[in-house]
Amino acid sequence: MGQHNETPMIELIDVYKSFGPKKVLDGVNLKVRRGESLTVMGGSGTGKSVMLKCILGLLKPDSGRIFIDGEEMTGASGRDQQRLRAHFGMLFQGGALFDSLPIWRNVTFALTNGRGGHAREMRDKAAMLLERVGLGPEVLDLRPSSLSGGMQKRAALARAIAHQPDVLFFDEPTTGLDPVLAGRINRLIVQLVKEMGATAVTITHDLHSARTISDRVAMLHQGKVIWDGPASALDESGNEIVDDFVKGLE
Repeated sequence: MGQHNETPMIELIDVYKSFGPKKVLDGVNLKVRRGESLTVMGGSGTGKSVMLKCILGLLKPDSGRIFIDGEEMTGASGRDQQRLRAHFGMLFQGGALFDSLPIWRNVTFALTNGRGGHAREMRDKAAMLLERVGLGPEVLDLRPSSLSGGMQKRAALARAIAHQPDVLFFDEPTTGLDPVLAGRINRLIVQLVKEMGATAVTITHDLHSARTISDRVAMLHQGKVIWDGPASALDESGNEIVDDFVKGLE
Protein backbone atom coordinates (compact mmCIF):
# COMPACT_ATOMS: atom_id res chain seq x y z
CA MET A 1 0.00 0.00 0.00
CA GLY A 2 0.93 3.65 0.20
CA GLN A 3 1.62 4.38 -3.43
CA HIS A 4 1.72 7.77 -5.07
CA ASN A 5 -0.84 9.98 -3.38
CA GLU A 6 -2.77 10.76 -6.54
CA THR A 7 -3.79 7.10 -6.82
CA PRO A 8 -7.43 6.83 -5.71
CA MET A 9 -7.92 4.56 -2.71
CA ILE A 10 -10.86 2.97 -4.53
CA GLU A 11 -11.72 3.19 -8.19
CA LEU A 12 -14.56 1.57 -10.12
CA ILE A 13 -14.41 1.65 -13.91
CA ASP A 14 -17.49 0.65 -15.93
CA VAL A 15 -18.71 -1.93 -13.43
CA TYR A 16 -21.68 -4.04 -14.57
CA LYS A 17 -23.55 -6.66 -12.57
CA SER A 18 -26.79 -8.45 -13.45
CA PHE A 19 -28.77 -11.14 -11.70
CA GLY A 20 -30.60 -12.97 -14.47
CA PRO A 21 -32.40 -10.36 -16.58
CA LYS A 22 -32.14 -7.73 -13.84
CA LYS A 23 -29.35 -5.22 -14.42
CA VAL A 24 -28.30 -3.99 -10.98
CA LEU A 25 -25.07 -2.15 -11.83
CA ASP A 26 -25.13 -0.61 -15.27
CA GLY A 27 -21.68 0.85 -15.78
CA VAL A 28 -20.70 2.35 -12.42
CA ASN A 29 -17.76 4.77 -12.44
CA LEU A 30 -16.52 6.08 -9.12
CA LYS A 31 -13.32 7.27 -7.46
CA VAL A 32 -12.70 7.65 -3.75
CA ARG A 33 -9.63 9.64 -2.78
CA ARG A 34 -7.36 8.63 0.07
CA GLY A 35 -8.60 9.97 3.42
CA GLU A 36 -11.93 11.02 1.94
CA SER A 37 -15.33 10.18 3.38
CA LEU A 38 -17.77 9.32 0.59
CA THR A 39 -21.44 8.48 1.00
CA VAL A 40 -23.30 6.54 -1.67
CA MET A 41 -27.01 7.36 -1.67
CA GLY A 42 -29.93 6.02 -3.62
CA GLY A 43 -33.33 4.45 -3.12
CA SER A 44 -33.60 0.83 -2.03
CA GLY A 45 -32.85 -1.61 -4.80
CA THR A 46 -30.54 0.81 -6.61
CA GLY A 47 -27.56 -1.51 -6.24
CA LYS A 48 -25.78 0.20 -3.33
CA SER A 49 -25.17 -3.05 -1.45
CA VAL A 50 -24.25 -4.93 -4.62
CA MET A 51 -21.69 -2.25 -5.43
CA LEU A 52 -20.27 -2.55 -1.92
CA LYS A 53 -20.04 -6.34 -2.22
CA CYS A 54 -18.21 -5.98 -5.53
CA ILE A 55 -15.66 -3.60 -3.95
CA LEU A 56 -15.20 -6.03 -1.06
CA GLY A 57 -14.64 -8.85 -3.53
CA LEU A 58 -17.66 -10.77 -2.20
CA LEU A 59 -19.36 -10.52 -5.59
CA LYS A 60 -17.66 -10.65 -8.97
CA PRO A 61 -18.78 -7.98 -11.47
CA ASP A 62 -19.85 -9.26 -14.91
CA SER A 63 -17.50 -6.71 -16.43
CA GLY A 64 -15.54 -3.62 -15.45
CA ARG A 65 -12.59 -3.17 -13.13
CA ILE A 66 -12.17 -2.30 -9.46
CA PHE A 67 -8.89 -1.02 -8.04
CA ILE A 68 -7.86 -0.73 -4.40
CA ASP A 69 -4.97 1.70 -3.94
CA GLY A 70 -3.91 1.11 -7.54
CA GLU A 71 -4.10 -2.69 -7.33
CA GLU A 72 -6.77 -4.52 -9.24
CA MET A 73 -9.28 -6.41 -7.10
CA THR A 74 -11.27 -7.81 -10.01
CA GLY A 75 -9.68 -10.98 -11.33
CA ALA A 76 -7.09 -11.04 -8.51
CA SER A 77 -6.28 -14.44 -7.03
CA GLY A 78 -8.05 -15.46 -3.85
CA ARG A 79 -4.89 -14.84 -1.88
CA ASP A 80 -4.41 -11.35 -3.33
CA GLN A 81 -8.05 -10.50 -2.70
CA GLN A 82 -7.63 -11.59 0.90
CA ARG A 83 -4.51 -9.44 1.25
CA LEU A 84 -6.34 -6.40 -0.16
CA ARG A 85 -9.36 -7.11 2.03
CA ALA A 86 -7.15 -7.07 5.13
CA HIS A 87 -7.02 -3.27 4.70
CA PHE A 88 -10.81 -3.00 5.10
CA GLY A 89 -12.93 -2.52 8.19
CA MET A 90 -16.65 -3.09 7.86
CA LEU A 91 -19.71 -2.10 9.87
CA PHE A 92 -22.63 -4.20 8.64
CA GLN A 93 -26.20 -3.05 8.74
CA GLY A 94 -27.33 -5.18 11.67
CA GLY A 95 -24.05 -4.84 13.53
CA ALA A 96 -23.67 -8.59 12.88
CA LEU A 97 -22.09 -9.45 16.22
CA PHE A 98 -21.75 -13.10 17.18
CA ASP A 99 -24.22 -13.69 19.97
CA SER A 100 -22.42 -16.79 21.24
CA LEU A 101 -19.30 -14.75 22.06
CA PRO A 102 -18.80 -12.12 24.77
CA ILE A 103 -18.32 -8.56 23.54
CA TRP A 104 -14.53 -8.57 24.02
CA ARG A 105 -14.13 -11.63 21.80
CA ASN A 106 -16.42 -10.04 19.22
CA VAL A 107 -14.31 -6.89 19.14
CA THR A 108 -11.00 -8.75 18.72
CA PHE A 109 -12.39 -11.44 16.39
CA ALA A 110 -10.50 -10.27 13.29
CA LEU A 111 -7.25 -9.95 15.24
CA THR A 112 -7.26 -13.61 16.21
CA ASN A 113 -9.19 -14.96 13.18
CA GLY A 114 -11.54 -16.36 15.78
CA ARG A 115 -8.73 -18.47 17.27
CA GLY A 116 -8.87 -17.10 20.80
CA GLY A 117 -5.32 -15.69 20.93
CA HIS A 118 -3.78 -14.48 24.20
CA ALA A 119 -6.96 -13.96 26.17
CA ARG A 120 -5.70 -11.38 28.64
CA GLU A 121 -3.93 -9.33 25.96
CA MET A 122 -6.99 -9.46 23.69
CA ARG A 123 -9.36 -8.54 26.49
CA ASP A 124 -7.19 -5.49 27.31
CA LYS A 125 -7.14 -4.52 23.64
CA ALA A 126 -10.93 -4.85 23.47
CA ALA A 127 -11.30 -2.62 26.53
CA MET A 128 -9.15 0.03 24.85
CA LEU A 129 -11.13 -0.15 21.60
CA LEU A 130 -14.47 -0.03 23.42
CA GLU A 131 -13.29 3.04 25.29
CA ARG A 132 -12.64 4.75 21.94
CA VAL A 133 -16.30 4.26 21.02
CA GLY A 134 -17.57 5.33 24.45
CA LEU A 135 -18.26 1.95 26.08
CA GLY A 136 -16.94 1.02 29.53
CA PRO A 137 -15.24 -2.19 30.73
CA GLU A 138 -18.52 -3.39 32.24
CA VAL A 139 -19.68 -4.58 28.77
CA LEU A 140 -16.60 -6.75 28.08
CA ASP A 141 -18.10 -10.03 29.29
CA LEU A 142 -21.69 -9.40 28.26
CA ARG A 143 -23.34 -11.09 25.29
CA PRO A 144 -24.42 -8.80 22.43
CA SER A 145 -28.10 -9.58 23.05
CA SER A 146 -27.93 -7.90 26.45
CA LEU A 147 -26.81 -4.58 24.93
CA SER A 148 -29.12 -1.89 23.58
CA GLY A 149 -29.17 -1.23 19.82
CA GLY A 150 -26.94 1.82 20.15
CA MET A 151 -24.40 -0.06 22.29
CA GLN A 152 -24.35 -2.96 19.84
CA LYS A 153 -23.61 -0.46 17.06
CA ARG A 154 -20.71 0.96 19.10
CA ALA A 155 -19.32 -2.50 19.79
CA ALA A 156 -19.54 -3.30 16.09
CA LEU A 157 -17.69 -0.05 15.36
CA ALA A 158 -14.96 -1.03 17.81
CA ARG A 159 -14.65 -4.33 15.96
CA ALA A 160 -14.47 -2.59 12.58
CA ILE A 161 -11.50 -0.44 13.65
CA ALA A 162 -9.67 -3.13 15.68
CA HIS A 163 -7.06 -3.92 13.03
CA GLN A 164 -6.39 -0.27 12.06
CA PRO A 165 -7.88 -0.54 8.56
CA ASP A 166 -7.05 1.95 5.79
CA VAL A 167 -10.61 1.82 4.47
CA LEU A 168 -13.81 1.71 6.50
CA PHE A 169 -17.15 0.65 5.02
CA PHE A 170 -20.38 1.58 6.78
CA ASP A 171 -23.58 -0.08 5.58
CA GLU A 172 -26.61 1.92 6.78
CA PRO A 173 -24.87 2.78 10.09
CA THR A 174 -27.86 4.52 11.69
CA THR A 175 -30.74 2.32 10.54
CA GLY A 176 -33.05 1.42 13.39
CA LEU A 177 -31.62 4.01 15.79
CA ASP A 178 -33.58 6.98 17.13
CA PRO A 179 -32.39 10.43 15.93
CA VAL A 180 -30.37 11.17 19.09
CA LEU A 181 -28.50 7.87 18.95
CA ALA A 182 -28.08 8.16 15.19
CA GLY A 183 -26.51 11.58 15.71
CA ARG A 184 -24.09 10.14 18.26
CA ILE A 185 -23.05 7.31 15.96
CA ASN A 186 -22.56 9.79 13.09
CA ARG A 187 -20.31 11.98 15.22
CA LEU A 188 -18.39 8.95 16.41
CA ILE A 189 -17.81 7.83 12.82
CA VAL A 190 -16.52 11.30 11.86
CA GLN A 191 -14.18 11.30 14.85
CA LEU A 192 -12.81 7.78 14.23
CA VAL A 193 -12.27 8.35 10.51
CA LYS A 194 -10.35 11.58 11.27
CA GLU A 195 -8.28 10.02 14.06
CA MET A 196 -7.34 7.05 11.89
CA GLY A 197 -6.78 9.01 8.69
CA ALA A 198 -8.89 6.33 7.06
CA THR A 199 -10.85 6.45 3.81
CA ALA A 200 -14.56 5.88 4.43
CA VAL A 201 -17.38 4.68 2.19
CA THR A 202 -20.87 4.80 3.67
CA ILE A 203 -24.09 3.50 2.21
CA THR A 204 -27.14 5.24 3.59
CA HIS A 205 -30.47 6.75 2.69
CA ASP A 206 -30.33 8.87 5.83
CA LEU A 207 -29.79 12.38 4.54
CA HIS A 208 -28.72 13.74 7.91
CA SER A 209 -26.04 11.03 8.14
CA ALA A 210 -24.82 11.85 4.66
CA ARG A 211 -24.48 15.53 5.47
CA THR A 212 -22.74 14.85 8.78
CA ILE A 213 -20.21 12.24 7.82
CA SER A 214 -19.30 12.81 4.21
CA ASP A 215 -17.00 15.06 2.27
CA ARG A 216 -18.61 13.87 -0.93
CA VAL A 217 -21.84 12.19 -1.98
CA ALA A 218 -22.43 9.96 -5.00
CA MET A 219 -26.00 9.30 -6.10
CA LEU A 220 -26.73 5.87 -7.54
CA HIS A 221 -29.79 5.61 -9.75
CA GLN A 222 -30.75 2.74 -12.05
CA GLY A 223 -27.30 1.22 -11.71
CA LYS A 224 -25.30 4.32 -12.56
CA VAL A 225 -23.70 7.17 -10.62
CA ILE A 226 -25.83 10.07 -11.87
CA TRP A 227 -24.40 12.76 -9.61
CA ASP A 228 -21.28 13.12 -7.56
CA GLY A 229 -20.31 16.20 -5.59
CA PRO A 230 -19.52 17.76 -2.22
CA ALA A 231 -22.01 16.95 0.55
CA SER A 232 -22.53 20.70 0.97
CA ALA A 233 -23.86 20.91 -2.61
CA LEU A 234 -26.67 18.37 -2.13
CA ASP A 235 -29.29 21.11 -2.07
CA GLU A 236 -28.01 22.77 -5.24
CA SER A 237 -27.15 19.62 -7.17
CA GLY A 238 -28.93 20.85 -10.29
CA ASN A 239 -30.06 17.25 -10.76
CA GLU A 240 -33.75 16.49 -10.71
CA ILE A 241 -33.42 12.96 -9.32
CA VAL A 242 -31.14 14.16 -6.51
CA ASP A 243 -33.55 17.03 -5.75
CA ASP A 244 -36.51 14.62 -5.55
CA PHE A 245 -34.51 12.29 -3.33
CA VAL A 246 -33.44 15.10 -0.99
CA LYS A 247 -36.95 16.59 -0.80
CA GLY A 248 -38.52 13.19 -0.23
CA LEU A 249 -36.29 12.53 2.75
CA GLU A 250 -36.41 15.86 4.53
